[in-house]
Amino acid sequence: MIAFLALGGLLIAQAGATTGTTEATQQIDAAYEQLVGGEAQAAIVRLETALADNPGDPALLINLGSAYAETGNLERAAEYYQAALSSSDRYRLELANGEWVDSRTAARRALQTLEASGFALR
Repeated sequence: MIAFLALGGLLIAQAGATTGTTEATQQIDAAYEQLVGGEAQAAIVRLETALADNPGDPALLINLGSAYAETGNLERAAEYYQAALSSSDRYRLELANGEWVDSRTAARRALQTLEASGFALR
């Protein structure tokens, strides 16, 4: 899955399965082009549509949080990051720096970035 985490400068390039012995890499439309291009509203529309077909997908939830953060709606961003953190689905996500992290780690980092910006999590 290609996903973008705008907060903290994390770019999630792809995801692999975290269970089983075979690691698969998939790519889905996670509104990467819109997020990188600064088109947060377009990204929100695409991500909400994709999320309807893939509820609980942590990469989509993280990107949706990032899109809302870009629009200044930090409360909504936090809700989506929290949803990714508590999702029963988990992926290993590759960040732009080549680091592979669990999707929950990426969501936690996004929430920490919100807190560091002065946003109070509930």
